[in-house]
Amino acid sequence: MTNTQQTAVPRQRPTMRDVAALSGVSLKTVSRVVNLEPGVSDDLTDRVRQAAEQLDYHPNLTASSLRRSDGKTQTIGLILEDVSNPFEAALHRRIEEVARERGVVVIAGSVDEDEVRERDLATALVARRVDGLIVMPTGHDQSYLAKEQRSGTPMVFVDRPPTFLDADAVLTANATGARIAIEHLLAHGHRRIGFLGDLPSISTAIERLTGYHDALDRAGISVDSALIRQALTASDQAEVAVAELLAAPDAPTAIFASQNLLTIGVVRALHHMGRQHEIALVGFDDLPLVDLLNPGVTLVLQDVAGLGTAAAEILFRRIDGDTGPSERMILPTTLVPKGSGEILGPYATSSTGTAS
Repeated sequence: MTNTQQTAVPRQRPTMRDVAALSGVSLKTVSRVVNLEPGVSDDLTDRVRQAAEQLDYHPNLTASSLRRSDGKTQTIGLILEDVSNPFEAALHRRIEEVARERGVVVIAGSVDEDEVRERDLATALVARRVDGLIVMPTGHDQSYLAKEQRSGTPMVFVDRPPTFLDADAVLTANATGARIAIEHLLAHGHRRIGFLGDLPSISTAIERLTGYHDALDRAGISVDSALIRQALTASDQAEVAVAELLAAPDAPTAIFASQNLLTIGVVRALHHMGRQHEIALVGFDDLPLVDLLNPGVTLVLQDVAGLGTAAAEILFRRIDGDTGPSERMILPTTLVPKGSGEILGPYATSSTGTAS
């Protein structure tokens, strides 16, 4: 075997002992420099830093946290339903931005609406001594975290509230947002409005269906269960649901998609059928490249940046020692007309204007 064919032997990571030997100082001095402790002369500090740079030494943050008087690891855990979902990706990014300002690393994971996975991930993060947790809960009982909460692990719930646990939560006014969406379609002459919803066990899905019912009730319109499709979790399921709804004898003239992946499915279905300019649509949550569609998709937008910022700031306040009563913050939504929600229905009047 030639030298080029030989397997390279992994190089051992340099240690503080290596830095001490190269810089000619004691191990204790290296430790004090690495942990930013006072009382080390500038000359010794420079020697340690130069040696560390020469050796490409990086401190073991987990080990150093065990020696810190406050026990902090400078990490927080983030539990999301699906980190690839555009809404949750944006939420993750904003939390990360706030954490970065404090020199804190965010460790995130997905639970895919699996209660067991939620518990396992929370347990794993706590075992890694994260300084706090931000959780988008999947299960219907977060009391399993009560012991960790009593032990001093701060936690904030985002997008969905915890159950059987008194903790901080930052939420969206989902029912109000859905009601505004339906009222918008009603104002443009629609009376038969289809509803596409996520799993009926999810609190946000329940709230958005409540808003749908509320808007119709206020308008004196009876809810037709034939126009409601639930337990949809993917865009292809929404496509099938739209095809079924529009094939019915008394089909809807408008659709409210109460989750972003479902909105994508509705857009695909309407474009495949060539009916995107006939059937009105309002979606919940932002979509990528929405401005490139024709017509543009009218959306009810959550304040994702606000959710992430508030959740992170509350968590860091708790980490810093705030022991006040738990807080529940509810942020408003915004309806953004883009064209699809302004397509006129059969009951449109001149006051609604013209379709986009």
